Amino acid sequence: MFRTIVRMAGGIFRLCLLTPPALLMLLPVMLLLSGSITSHQELGTYLRPVLEERTLLTQEDGKAEDGNHTSWKLVPRYPTLEHYEKALLLSPQFYTVFWNSVAMTTAILAGQLLVAAPAAWAFAVYRFRGNQVLFTGYIVLMLMPFQVTMLSQYLVLNALGVMDTREAVILPAIFSTFPVFLMYRSFCTIPKGLLEAGRIDGAGEWTLFFRIGLPLASGGILSATVLGFLECWNMIEQPLAFLREKALWPLSLYLPEIDTNQAGFAFAASVITLIPAVFVFLLGQDYLEQGIVASGIKE
Repeated sequence: MFRTIVRMAGGIFRLCLLTPPALLMLLPVMLLLSGSITSHQELGTYLRPVLEERTLLTQEDGKAEDGNHTSWKLVPRYPTLEHYEKALLLSPQFYTVFWNSVAMTTAILAGQLLVAAPAAWAFAVYRFRGNQVLFTGYIVLMLMPFQVTMLSQYLVLNALGVMDTREAVILPAIFSTFPVFLMYRSFCTIPKGLLEAGRIDGAGEWTLFFRIGLPLASGGILSATVLGFLECWNMIEQPLAFLREKALWPLSLYLPEIDTNQAGFAFAASVITLIPAVFVFLLGQDYLEQGIVASGIKE
């Protein structure tokens, strides 16, 4: 009985401890959802001081005085779906950039699976001269920020004649080193004896890869896919550096360009942009955890 009471008290304590930070993390999303269903007139009332760049609060002699400050209500007085209607039915440009994001993200993920999975398998299963040196080079490249490699990528893409096309964003991302690292760690967890038994039974190397490697390392592969989707869906620097034509821009560049007088439309467009990322994360959450665990296993 005493243990049950202690266990219940511990659960209540953890709940009380974790609820405030959880609500704090959810607050931006709640504000986003609230703004997306708030009428244009009501938003204008709330955001006028911000949009007009006035002082939110003035202080004099240590006392706060009434000034031009903004306010916000999570539940709008007159909820409306006009902003979603505008985004989904009345904004062809939004559809264009949305499908630009879909096309680029899909192509990048497909390319990463085709390139990263065999590369990670080779690093994990085969031992050849320079194996560790080459893999260390991969890790170093993974640690480099985009700003360091931007010039070299620009020169290569310009030489290939693909600047200001979707391929300028897709090609460098396909050869990203991070998915190789995640998949490599998952392939390393496969018992070597299992592979040797497959070879003794007459299985070829490609058979081992497709029949043993991919199924057993599915957690790392899917976690790399989930993380790759989240990264590609939200990337800003690469399209900003390599795309000049706005018709080719993804959502991540389009949203900041929305005029401040269209705050409701910006909120609704942001919610629509958020939905695929949340859906993919929830769908692959378990695999993401498995991949992270596998990436921490030492050889």
